[in-house]
Amino acid sequence: MFKSLNHLWRIVATGFCFAFFGLGGVFLSFFIFPLQKLFINDVAKQKKIARKTVHYIFKFFIGMMAFTGVFSFDLVRAKKLSKINGQLVLANHPSLIDVVVLISIIPNADCVVKAHLFTNPFLRRVFKNTGYISNAEPEGLLIDCKKSIAAGNNLIIFPEGTRTKPGQDIKFQRGAANIALRCLSDNAHLTNQESGISTVLIQVKPTTLTKSEPWYKVPAYKAQFSAELIDNSLRPPSFDSTFDSNNISKQVRQYNQRLESFFVEAIAKS
Repeated sequence: MFKSLNHLWRIVATGFCFAFFGLGGVFLSFFIFPLQKLFINDVAKQKKIARKTVHYIFKFFIGMMAFTGVFSFDLVRAKKLSKINGQLVLANHPSLIDVVVLISIIPNADCVVKAHLFTNPFLRRVFKNTGYISNAEPEGLLIDCKKSIAAGNNLIIFPEGTRTKPGQDIKFQRGAANIALRCLSDNAHLTNQESGISTVLIQVKPTTLTKSEPWYKVPAYKAQFSAELIDNSLRPPSFDSTFDSNNISKQVRQYNQRLESFFVEAIAKS
């Protein structure tokens, strides 16, 4: 009886949290962001403050999900992400709330967003005001990513491109590797020992909010969301003196395979 009531409560609480999420996007778009623009004339500063605002809203949202019992969160091993600067943040993508959690941890986060989401009535003005990057145009995407990282933002990318269904092997698209090779190597803030990349392992047990799964299909017991910043040596080949810029397509392909193998191994060990 108790388990049934708890399960029913988590369905209701999940619906409440996502309703809050959608209405929160509307509130930001039509009230908070316009107010910020009234007092801030500089466009770059407007976007920076808008991203910081989203960071705090997402932090509140994650706290709400924990308080209502929808999720429990283990984010201790990802707390160092709050201190990084000008990094490319690469993470696996098992659930719908992955980017929300990462932005809630990282105050100066930027991210690459699927082009079709810029037409979402709840989110499009949020993306416009924050300056989040659309993946609509590959060439423009690289330019925007390079500018964002050089400005000290931490750029969140999921190399899978979309959520991987439970039980399926992860398969990386080449976009993240391409950005790493083309957008990091000439950043002045990096030392010779730094890669400019922070890798994050995300796990959700039991699985929920996966691809093609409705929000109301909650697991039998409360899911735990964990995120861990992984130590690694995923230095892009473009940092090396032997890098061949005339054969960058091959370098991107090889580096993408390296990234994918790294995450497959990390998931297998977890």
